[in-house]
Amino acid sequence: MSNNWVVENLENALDTWNGKLAEIWRLISESPETFKGGGIWNVMVNINGALKAIGYALLVLFFLMGIMRQFNSFQELKRPEQALKVFIRFVLAKAAVTWGLDLMLAMFTIVQGIISKIMIASGITGQGSAYLPQSMIDTIESCGFWESIPLWAVTLIGSLLVWILSFIMILTVYGRFFKLYIYVAIAPVPMSAFAGEETSHIGKAFLKSFAAVCLEGAIIVLACIIYSLFAASPPSVAAGASAVTQVWTYIGELLFNMLVLVGTIKLSDRVVREMMGL
Repeated sequence: MSNNWVVENLENALDTWNGKLAEIWRLISESPETFKGGGIWNVMVNINGALKAIGYALLVLFFLMGIMRQFNSFQELKRPEQALKVFIRFVLAKAAVTWGLDLMLAMFTIVQGIISKIMIASGITGQGSAYLPQSMIDTIESCGFWESIPLWAVTLIGSLLVWILSFIMILTVYGRFFKLYIYVAIAPVPMSAFAGEETSHIGKAFLKSFAAVCLEGAIIVLACIIYSLFAASPPSVAAGASAVTQVWTYIGELLFNMLVLVGTIKLSDRVVREMMGL
């Protein structure tokens, strides 16, 4: 670590950014069952179990509402083909409430398999690191006191933006876990809507939304991979330019790449929902 304040400040900001990227790379392949030791998952599973009673009650309600709207008289329901159709719908709806959590875990496992395939196919085992070129460090350290004053302002602004983007990025990834937990906890209620033909769209929309949250991980991984390939070639800096110009050029290009990555991660849910027609 350099003793120069400007270099030290920039390197600390970049270390924070690289640390958050490495954390994302680790989190994106982690299951909500093991996240934070699994304590949050256990609470959500308990809530899911407690809501099953409400789910069964709503299931019966939606089932009866569906029958009343679908059939004009009880005689129509007595026909074997209609009775069988209604019975199968009720059984499937009950199964969705009872084993909905297992279904959601299966969906998540499939998506995690897709994410693993993307990681392996990319050939990237970790995140590309942002760093200060040695030539820039030498230029900054060679500056006198008065020449360093504009560098302090550029460094403060650049470092602050890097810190902000780092935490926005990691909060978005943590937000995905929050959404997964919320879907798991509340699942029995929307799943019960499968019991009625006219309300089944609620259950379908719920499962499609959950699948979209799972697929956000694939978009985040792709964004990180693309950024890593960009980071493999650091921003070009003119050797003959002044120290302020070199630092500003480097930080500007670096911030642009970071902003694109953070924006893609931030909008990953919208991208997936558009792909799925939600």
